[in-house]
Amino acid sequence: MKTTISRILLAATLALPVAASATAAFVPPVPEIAGKAYYLVDFNSGQVLAAQGPDARVEPASLTKLMTAYLTFKAVKEKRLTLDQMLTVSNRGWKTDGSRMFLDPKVPVKVDDLIKGMIVQSGNDACVTLAEAIAGSEDVFAQVMTQQAQKLGMKNTQFRNATGLPHADHYTTVHDLAILSAALIRDFPEFYPTYSIKSFTYNNITQPNRNLLLYRDPNVDGMKTGYTDTAGYNMITSSHRDGRRVISVVVGTASPEARAVESSKLLNYGLQFFDTPKLYSAAKPVSDVPVYKGAAKSVPVGFGQDVYATVVKGQAGQLKADLSTVQPLIAPIKAGQTVGKLVVSLDGKPLLERPVVALQAVEEGGFFGRLWDSIKLMLGWK
Repeated sequence: MKTTISRILLAATLALPVAASATAAFVPPVPEIAGKAYYLVDFNSGQVLAAQGPDARVEPASLTKLMTAYLTFKAVKEKRLTLDQMLTVSNRGWKTDGSRMFLDPKVPVKVDDLIKGMIVQSGNDACVTLAEAIAGSEDVFAQVMTQQAQKLGMKNTQFRNATGLPHADHYTTVHDLAILSAALIRDFPEFYPTYSIKSFTYNNITQPNRNLLLYRDPNVDGMKTGYTDTAGYNMITSSHRDGRRVISVVVGTASPEARAVESSKLLNYGLQFFDTPKLYSAAKPVSDVPVYKGAAKSVPVGFGQDVYATVVKGQAGQLKADLSTVQPLIAPIKAGQTVGKLVVSLDGKPLLERPVVALQAVEEGGFFGRLWDSIKLMLGWK
């Protein structure tokens, strides 16, 4: 098969501001970050804006609880748990080391309170209780955590517990943590507001959220902090402004204040110097592609999700796109089937790539229509 390519000038088709010149974009330098590793990504486009040691193995500490939360939200969404369900606290959960929400093994607790205790108070006892309810034991739950990580594309992550307590084989990377954070926001938007709660009271004990940026920056609405002696002070933070959202991961800083300051540097860098224009809307046709041997002669193609691109401010008008589709495209074709790809470039360099999909199904045509298209293909006719 051969590939046909049609070029679309985004500045023209999307009414993006036209750049004054075609000079290469000046990318402001990333601020110096005092941490072991860091990662900054634009949520809508998925583009990395800054990184240091993205794939270096690190100890997540309580950032682990993002995966515990992910699986808890998944269990609620699949009706394997309900928010008002009462759970009994096991002896193991009650005695778990580290931060806790001070559960009482004699008093059943609602799943909804456990979620808040896990997220706001970073309660290890809450994590173990939820893990045991979902998987029967924390050890089995940790195996499910690792499997889910692989499904999300977290290639360098392995979990050994639901809490983040130190273990030689419990590790991840800042890249993988960014993948997990974005997936949690994307897949469970109904639960995400929990990450902005500034304090939670359980068993007559009020504990504050340890994310200091929730109190300092009105644009910050999550996500999680972590600490152990060996990991240092870690933090994942999400900030939104003017329709954009960026996620930062900073690990291995020296103090709670340091992780807040360094995270703020990254977030402001991403929001201040970059734009993320929307290029295409999901399910909206961008072209019609010829179809052979089908009940229809063509199929509208587009994207399964909105397409965004992140560029330095003022450079959106220089974006260009190559839309390539597989030819000949032969029926039957399923709605959502990948039929090509879009490559968006800036200054002649690829910036992002997205699959192009059929927006409608095309069934096989009748016998004579298929026969005629077979002859056309054999003779190279269009």
